[in-house]
Amino acid sequence: MALLQRQALQGRHDIVPMSRSACRWKSERQAKKGVSRAKSDIVVDLRIEAAGDGGLQIQELDLQRCRWVAKSCQRTDTAYLYISSSRVFSGQLDRPYVETDAPDNEESVGQLLARAEETVAEACARHLILRFGPVFSYEGTTLITQMLGPMRDGDSLILDNNLRGSPVAADDGARVILALLDQLGTGLEPWGTYHYGSADTATYYEFAEALLAAASQFSDFGSSAVQLERESEGLPPLSRTLNCTKIRNTFAIRQVPWRSAIGDLVKHYYEQEQARHD
Repeated sequence: MALLQRQALQGRHDIVPMSRSACRWKSERQAKKGVSRAKSDIVVDLRIEAAGDGGLQIQELDLQRCRWVAKSCQRTDTAYLYISSSRVFSGQLDRPYVETDAPDNEESVGQLLARAEETVAEACARHLILRFGPVFSYEGTTLITQMLGPMRDGDSLILDNNLRGSPVAADDGARVILALLDQLGTGLEPWGTYHYGSADTATYYEFAEALLAAASQFSDFGSSAVQLERESEGLPPLSRTLNCTKIRNTFAIRQVPWRSAIGDLVKHYYEQEQARHD
């Protein structure tokens, strides 16, 4: 949705959107039809990242669909821009992850995300894999809605304060994707893997603190109604922070801080909630 909204303002590309349900192909033939009917120069695939960040379980069939799309792109010489996630990494490195670091997350979601990347790279030569930090928005199932919902209901949140990452506002992610499309449309062919995350990092606890500060302008949170609690101390510090030097040097895409987006997104969240109850 953020991609469509930003593109409507810029007007530089014709986007043929496909809903998540329309992409639940049961066969390679169906996937091939879905890709060929759009007659696109570039396929942008957000399915797996959206499912992972939205808390949905990624299935083997989702990986098979990546292969079908990649093979269809290969046959038609279509570029494949596949959106992945920093969750391919465990967070155990003591420095930001670069694109050449091997995915090392042993959790099932991390392994599935890594396998999806491998599938795309093997099946389509003109591929570009873009790993984002956790994406958040005021709609859908994201960090903001998962945290503000319980806060609004007066529930306590017990949040991880040992895992650090680089959150990405959905509109900022859309900015980055459209910047890539702009330059791919000029004939540039920088195939491979890239990272993008916000300029500042945060743990889940720190992110929720910023949300609560912004939300207090729109809702009367009593001191007893909302309590942020850190997970037990003693957990090893982890960081899925992404090194974004390559995308800056190749595409001149700069990082922006996630905190700059929080105020407007929280405002939109409460406007949307109000509209639902009117």
